[in-house]
Amino acid sequence: MKIGWSFPRNLVCCLFACCFSIGASRAQAQRLPSTVLPQHYSLILTPDLKAATFTGSETIDVTLAEPASSITLNASEITFQSVTIFAGGKYQTAAVSLNSDKEQASFSVPDQIPAGKVTIRIEYTGILNGELRGFYLSKTAKRNYAVTQFESTDARRAFPSFDEPAFKATFDVTLVVDKGDTAISNGPIVSDKPGPAAGKHSIRFLTTPKMSTYLVAFLVGDFKCSSGVQDGVAIRTCSTPDKIGLTPYGVDVAKYVLHYYNNYFGIPYPLKKLDLIGLPDFEAGAMENFGAITYRETALLIDPKTASENAKREVALVIAHEMAHQWFGDLVTMQWWDNLWLNEGFATWMENKPIAAMRPEWNIDQVVVSGLDSTLNIDAQPTTRAIRARAETREEIEQMFDGISYGKASDVLLTVENYVGAETFRKGVHSYLSQHLYGNATAENFWDAQTATSHKPVDKVMEGLIGQAGVPLLTFGQPSGGKVSVSQRRFYLSPSIQADSSQKWTLPVCFKASAGKQDCQLLTPETTSLDVPENQPFFANAGGKGYYRTAYTQGDYAAITSHLETSLTPAERISLIGDEWAQVRANGAMVGDYLNLVSAVKGDTNADVVSSALDGLSSIRDRVAATPQEKDALEAWCRQTFEPEYTKLGPPSASDTPNKKQLRALLFATLGDAKDPQILTQAREISQKYLADQNSVEPNIAQTALQITARNGDAKLFDELQKVSETSTNPEIQSGALHLLALFEKPDLAQRALQYAVSGKVRNQDAAIQLAISLSTDNNRDLTWKFIQDHWDEVKKEFTPELGSSLVAATSTFCSAQARDDVSQFFSSHKVPAADQTLKHSIERINGCIELRNLQEPNLRSWLEAQLHSNTNSAH
Repeated sequence: MKIGWSFPRNLVCCLFACCFSIGASRAQAQRLPSTVLPQHYSLILTPDLKAATFTGSETIDVTLAEPASSITLNASEITFQSVTIFAGGKYQTAAVSLNSDKEQASFSVPDQIPAGKVTIRIEYTGILNGELRGFYLSKTAKRNYAVTQFESTDARRAFPSFDEPAFKATFDVTLVVDKGDTAISNGPIVSDKPGPAAGKHSIRFLTTPKMSTYLVAFLVGDFKCSSGVQDGVAIRTCSTPDKIGLTPYGVDVAKYVLHYYNNYFGIPYPLKKLDLIGLPDFEAGAMENFGAITYRETALLIDPKTASENAKREVALVIAHEMAHQWFGDLVTMQWWDNLWLNEGFATWMENKPIAAMRPEWNIDQVVVSGLDSTLNIDAQPTTRAIRARAETREEIEQMFDGISYGKASDVLLTVENYVGAETFRKGVHSYLSQHLYGNATAENFWDAQTATSHKPVDKVMEGLIGQAGVPLLTFGQPSGGKVSVSQRRFYLSPSIQADSSQKWTLPVCFKASAGKQDCQLLTPETTSLDVPENQPFFANAGGKGYYRTAYTQGDYAAITSHLETSLTPAERISLIGDEWAQVRANGAMVGDYLNLVSAVKGDTNADVVSSALDGLSSIRDRVAATPQEKDALEAWCRQTFEPEYTKLGPPSASDTPNKKQLRALLFATLGDAKDPQILTQAREISQKYLADQNSVEPNIAQTALQITARNGDAKLFDELQKVSETSTNPEIQSGALHLLALFEKPDLAQRALQYAVSGKVRNQDAAIQLAISLSTDNNRDLTWKFIQDHWDEVKKEFTPELGSSLVAATSTFCSAQARDDVSQFFSSHKVPAADQTLKHSIERINGCIELRNLQEPNLRSWLEAQLHSNTNSAH
């Protein structure tokens, strides 16, 4: 599953940093006994889209390990009509008892069921709910659709099942649907016959491979598809009929990715078809159902002619992520949710490879290192968790889908791959998959395969990185005689936290060598020095791929920064910028030192390098500068620093590379945030032109212009954007317009945006996100928070089961003790489901901001005064 929504990058980082759990509550475990093993399910489902109900007829073939008088499985929101158990040549009618807390049903019979093969036959009914989970309704203005989302524990809402990942089985699915509708499931259609009732037809699908229940999917409606074929596999991208024109891009990407993965894994895609389906209502970003991947529309359906480079890249990456799951997660599945990283970390790491090969101009290696830097910050919070952590209850499992399972796990794989070599690592991946085809696996299974293939201590490296929370900080001395002293300790962003001196890691440390090469050494808990290559400047994270922070001597740091643009690759520059900003937050460096580094990369031609530098600059403006005068002075410096760089790029041209388009839009946004008068005027003009004709303006600059203009926009612009959000059939444009409403800063329009978010006119997949965007906007934060408190009943009714936590996470943008206490008290008495840990992390981030401001604001003030003095002297 891909957790991701289309909204501003700084808010994405904020939410991912807060929406993760640590440790586990002491809620009762909900595991099923291991004495009953399902082998095969036969399902016939008849949804009623108008009544929002369905009927089910189910047969489950199981193997009973020992005689029993009852069988227990999972069921939720199911009404049982009859249950019959056949075993030992005898039919018995079962009595059904329900445990709603455990979401389990037990079938008891008068006579003991013998060990061996058993068949369970169930007739039941269920509801097509509105909660975006299980078997649920998705709606457009014209009609209803019946669709599914089962990960992690919601297959039980659609059919009684052994709803745990290790209980793999095969599935026969038949859907009885209205005459004018079609259906999609995991396998291809093998028959389509009229009946059994008038106006209905029955669509039967090919038997699936052995797989987990959470990967089953069925979708009913009038879907339309674009199609193609790759390596003998039929590929389709499907949507509601009004968006069929936005589906070809997905087919093209999927064809490339499928061929790439077939070659990389050395194991062909195992199904005969692959469908990618965009759904109007979908809580997550996408879901890797075997052979029938479902997506939020913004994550799949775009027009490459009008889409921004970021949108095209993100859609491609999400497609690649979900397709990687067809091997990592579907073909080989984690044994239990505590090893979720085996699914999500792998897919996050793997998604980058085919897209980097398909579109090298997107500089995916830089995107990867930027993501690694963000993860290091998440993992350096006061409380975090190990990649592998206890998860027994539904709430504990859902909170595993976080920046640790995705980001840290992916970055650990990147570190290990860089250590053993790409081809050796690929062979280890092939060995791991081959050993567990159609089965389940653990962390040990993976690192044992890599250790055996590489003949390096991968198991020792991964045991520490997977089993321990936190980020290593490596502090280096001055290299001398081919050696350098090194010490390690756990790194925290808060300087007030003292690290446990006994916590150590076994880590590969890769030094930059001459001619673009690297020299990797193994750091153990006992190591005090390492061999280093003769290379200047000394740099201890070649390629920026190591899962650690670095600290250098003052002389070595000065040597690195003086040759920043010539001696380091763009990815290494991103790594260095991230390390320096982390040191500022930990009070190991002055904020002025970081701003000097920003100035040093102002002319960098790589958008991702400049973006990394500007992320810290944005944090300084929002979380360090404490007075309007300081913010004004910082904005003036920003205009003076970046206006010449923006001018050098010139106006948009048809010959612009994707990188140049992104860099121009980035600098345009930066100057707009800094209130550059010329940029503000240009933004208004571009916005008007774009709204009149979306093909008339280069999309990267157009969308940026709208963000700038919306902040100071009037009611006329608000009305225009609201209309676009309600009428556009292009998800990127529609959702973009919706999110812009949350940026308007005029109080009456900000209030309108908040009321609109909870009016019922915004899909509940988007409502909490709208409020989160408003909370992240400096000038709207207090207004938004008061609105949330005053309209709590209206707000909470818009929450989906998981997205309410995004609203709680957005409160982390406050930066005062009063706001912290207010947030804590409010959510203590107004509980949000699955958000207890999110609230804890939001409070920690607010405390972190208070601490950062107290420590660094005087340094910022001194630096700004020095800049003013320097400019005054220059003028004279």
